[in-house]
Amino acid sequence: MKFRLPRLIVVVVALAVPAFAEPLELPVEGLQNRVEFWKKIFTQYGKDDIVIHDRIRVNLIYDIAEDSNVDSKMLAIDHALKQIQVNLDSPDNLTVTAKQLRDAIVADGVPLTKSALDDLIENVHTQRGIKERFRDGVVRSGRYVDSFREVMQNEGVLPELALLPLVESSFQNAKSKAAALGVWQFTRSTGKLYMNVNKKADDRLDPNKSTRAAARLLHDNYRALGSWPLAITAYNHGRAGMMRAKSEVGPDITKIIKEYRGPVFGYASMNFYTEFLAAVEVYDNYEEYFGTLVLDQPSGHTPIRPKPTLVKASASLKSQPAQVASKYKVRNGDTLYEIAQRFGTSIRELMAKNNLSRPHIYAGQILLIK
Repeated sequence: MKFRLPRLIVVVVALAVPAFAEPLELPVEGLQNRVEFWKKIFTQYGKDDIVIHDRIRVNLIYDIAEDSNVDSKMLAIDHALKQIQVNLDSPDNLTVTAKQLRDAIVADGVPLTKSALDDLIENVHTQRGIKERFRDGVVRSGRYVDSFREVMQNEGVLPELALLPLVESSFQNAKSKAAALGVWQFTRSTGKLYMNVNKKADDRLDPNKSTRAAARLLHDNYRALGSWPLAITAYNHGRAGMMRAKSEVGPDITKIIKEYRGPVFGYASMNFYTEFLAAVEVYDNYEEYFGTLVLDQPSGHTPIRPKPTLVKASASLKSQPAQVASKYKVRNGDTLYEIAQRFGTSIRELMAKNNLSRPHIYAGQILLIK
């Protein structure tokens, strides 16, 4: 005889679906500085800003340049680092620029030794800001996020991975310098493993088909590697490459980033997971960084503008009286059940009031309450 859960319990479980949150499967311990660096690149520095920083200690930022002066500023930083190295025992001899760099290096916890300075000199790197591109990606995400999230859940993949295109393509059907194509940036060889990529059809350009392919690829990565940080990094570095990294260093993503130096495990692969973590955090709080945005509708035709929240919307649900609230901005971890309980209404009424066909909500969504 087949056992069936009572219908009421099934409904309650289905309705208690949280918005994008921070699941335990996506650890950030030991990676906070990297995440902070990418949040700056996504929200603080624009297309005209060139961040000069350390390639390994990415949040060790030396200066901000433009195209017109990046070469001269890079040269000045090289000279300053070499001056610090020569004057390890006589810091009073340093120029003002060298003293400023020395203070930043010490604050970052780098030991002032000749070998450490050799590494810093070798690893001076530049990263262009993408504030405008990221903001536009958040706007375009309105066309896709709900459907992408549903695909991820159906394929047994973390729903947060619906936001991976923020890192890959800014939700555009783009073509990269490496010939990766579409919203999910599949190369031709990888794309052929999961969808039709031939002379007659290229499913990489179909957002729906490529999303299912991406979900299956991520699921396969997870099965092979055993953790989501490794599975996500494998999306950039390749499954075989991450299996080599795991066999040499172990399964901890923080240790792999710190210690693994495979021949093609470069800057992009090293930062891919933390870029994604930063993208999720910024997306969940995009109004704090970009203000009110005009988000595209799922149809992709007419944009919608999120309505402003109440003055009290930033307070906790408990502190917002049901009798005066008319709108509520969904926060990380909220469920329709909890919101209904706080505001003295029902899940059914919330769904009807907000034209929700499914009980799914997301952080930043504006719900009509009364």
